[in-house]
Amino acid sequence: MHSFCHMNGQGEVKLCAGLERLKKEHGPLREQKQRLFEQAQAIVGDKEGQNWKERLLALRENVQAFVNELDPHSQREEGVLFPMLAQYIGRTSGPIAVMEYEHDQANQRLASFLTKTAELPETVDCESAVALANEVIDAYHILAEHFMKEENVLFPMAERLLSDEEKEELSEKISQI
Repeated sequence: MHSFCHMNGQGEVKLCAGLERLKKEHGPLREQKQRLFEQAQAIVGDKEGQNWKERLLALRENVQAFVNELDPHSQREEGVLFPMLAQYIGRTSGPIAVMEYEHDQANQRLASFLTKTAELPETVDCESAVALANEVIDAYHILAEHFMKEENVLFPMAERLLSDEEKEELSEKISQI
């Protein structure tokens, strides 16, 4: 069984089209995620703030837009890449289990934020606003580390393990999602 440590430090790997696409999708997602983080941090850092509800609703709109972009990306990974890679390294422990766990953790935080902000009371206190913003901040941290692991470990590992035919299949299947 391959571990994260085993696959590190083997230099830059040229990725096949499918893996390169998944990696490139991280760019716009990373930019959106950064804006969410800054917006949430501004809420957390403003203890005297006014308009908590308006600010949370603005953040909510941006979180929803981010989730709309993140979901298809996650589906391409979970529905296509992970099962293909699992044939070589298993799925119940190791890198894929970690990746799926991190997807779940980030999704839970974002979904919780969206649910809790769907019907905010007329006035939102500082403590509630900070708790809600922290869910977005937590998701940000999970995804920041997650993207790094995929780009530096998982994608290069997949490039080394998948056959040329599997790489072609990966590219075809992810383009359908």
